[in-house]
Amino acid sequence: MRSGMSARVWRWVLWTFCALVAVWLVAPSLVVVPLSFTDKASFNFPPTGWSTRWYGNFFEDSSWSDALLASLRVGLLVVVVATASGTAAALALSRSAFRGQQVVRGLLLAPMIAPVIVVAVGIYAVFLRAHLLGTTFGFVLAHSVLALPFVIIPVTASLQGFDRRLESAAAICGATRAATFRQVTLPLLVPGVVSGALFAFVTSFDEVVMSLFIQSPYLQTLPVRMFSSVTRDTDPTIAAAATLILVFTTVTTTVASAFVTRRNRAV
Repeated sequence: MRSGMSARVWRWVLWTFCALVAVWLVAPSLVVVPLSFTDKASFNFPPTGWSTRWYGNFFEDSSWSDALLASLRVGLLVVVVATASGTAAALALSRSAFRGQQVVRGLLLAPMIAPVIVVAVGIYAVFLRAHLLGTTFGFVLAHSVLALPFVIIPVTASLQGFDRRLESAAAICGATRAATFRQVTLPLLVPGVVSGALFAFVTSFDEVVMSLFIQSPYLQTLPVRMFSSVTRDTDPTIAAAATLILVFTTVTTTVASAFVTRRNRAV
């Protein structure tokens, strides 16, 4: 009886501590929400008046709306490229043994470990010669390099518990390799693939250091536009942009997490 009460007390203490840590981490990000509704053209906190003018300015100013559309376009393309490449790489690394396999794995995961500034300088030098600076293809290629490890890791984790006898059973029933992958392998890897796709999109959408190196006056992503606004202006439009990003990423992450959880329970 006493041990049960002690366990409940410690569980309550643990949950309380986790909640306090979560509030401590999230609170600074939430400050931008009231700042985005201020009626002053400066960062006054707490606001003395309320207005939605900065949200209107965000959507009416072409520099902000174009940057948002560019980020969404690049992010969605990165999801396609990085998810397909990362899933294929995870399958190859998990199901084959060859000399130098660990070296290849290390190279694929290196962008997650190496400082972004180092990767950005290298990519800038290559893109400068290849005339890819300021192009959508260049952005997608560079962001996919950064997002690839975040696809490989969850897909590899899903493969750890994968029963390969299911594929053998499908082959015995006459299914081709393509049909087996499409109807057996991929559905069971959906949680890992969806998680990887979500991480790939967030990595691309939030990337600023790499984008600063490969941007052009004709193609800027939203983080680059926000960085420029911080360094030059005191316009609360950036707070509106930050709030929109916060809401968007929160909703996307929540929906994706709910989908993956439901899928895992179904499986």
